[in-house]
Amino acid sequence: MSKNHFLLLGAGFAMLAVIFGAFGAHALEKMVPEQMLQRYHTGVDYQFYHAFALLVTGLLQQHLPHRALKWAGTAFILGIFLFSGSLYTYALTGIKTFGMITPLGGLAFIVGWISLITAIWQTPPRQKNQKK
Repeated sequence: MSKNHFLLLGAGFAMLAVIFGAFGAHALEKMVPEQMLQRYHTGVDYQFYHAFALLVTGLLQQHLPHRALKWAGTAFILGIFLFSGSLYTYALTGIKTFGMITPLGGLAFIVGWISLITAIWQTPPRQKNQKK
């Protein structure tokens, strides 16, 4: 994969969050109960947050050569699928089993943030006279 894959995926997930949010606001509200609509919108919100986290990870990856950034990006992607994806599926189907997957996505998000913090923390600051 190219160095830009987290940037591309982050932008793609953000675009999908806009589409899913519009669908939820305009079409889904007539199809599902309010409680399910709230779950759906929670999935959209967290997809947005972590799409931007992926964009930040991709930008940092171009400047900080730390393998924890790869872990962070991968965990954010996994979290979007497990957390947001399970909430979307639960809201649309009403099958409670999908709700049990959501915490695994939350755990993946936490791993992503810890990995991002680790990469930043362990990277020494650049000196002023050091070339890029």
